[in-house]
Amino acid sequence: MSGLGETRAWLEGVGWKVRDETLWIEALTHGSTGAARDYQRLEFLGDRVLGLAVSEWLYQHNGGSEGELAQRLNALVSRAACARVARAIGVPEHLRLGKQARDDGGQDSDNILGDVMEALLGASFLEEGFDATRAVVRAIWQGEMSGGAGRAKHPKSALQEWAAGNRRKPPEYELVERSGPDHASRFTVRVSVHNVGAVEATAASKQDAETAAAKAFMETYG
Repeated sequence: MSGLGETRAWLEGVGWKVRDETLWIEALTHGSTGAARDYQRLEFLGDRVLGLAVSEWLYQHNGGSEGELAQRLNALVSRAACARVARAIGVPEHLRLGKQARDDGGQDSDNILGDVMEALLGASFLEEGFDATRAVVRAIWQGEMSGGAGRAKHPKSALQEWAAGNRRKPPEYELVERSGPDHASRFTVRVSVHNVGAVEATAASKQDAETAAAKAFMETYG
């Protein structure tokens, strides 16, 4: 396997210190290359490191409720957010992809970029530990943190994002009951997320009942 070459200068420019080149090569290598090791194991580790770093950051600087903190966290560590950060720091130019993956647009794939971003954080953690990795996260995630990700979303949008961020199936809404006269109807809606739970809410319209159910679900499970 060839060395890092120009990639080393880029990594150090981002804020990482490179000691074990093979670790960073692994973090940037997609399975399509046929290499013995790719980024998947480091991605697993980096996902947890990122979650802890951002959770601590939010706890220190956001006075919101548990549900609000969870909503922000899920938005900030989502695959889309990781991919945006990866593009911002120049990851696409340093990816190691097989020909087919490159021809298929892998260099700009949210899935690949998001995974590699987490893998790089995993490599950083192994090289330098949590404190140094947290410092890099706070530097390169500043734009995401100061933006609107996860803020004041409509409850149904927030729940949809929460489910996606936790790799769950999309929420399902079901009208359980409609009662009362036409001029004063009451609608009860159940929202459920597979393998998580279900919550019901009642309101004067089906739409309002869905919104109330989504809000209650986030308060209960978010």
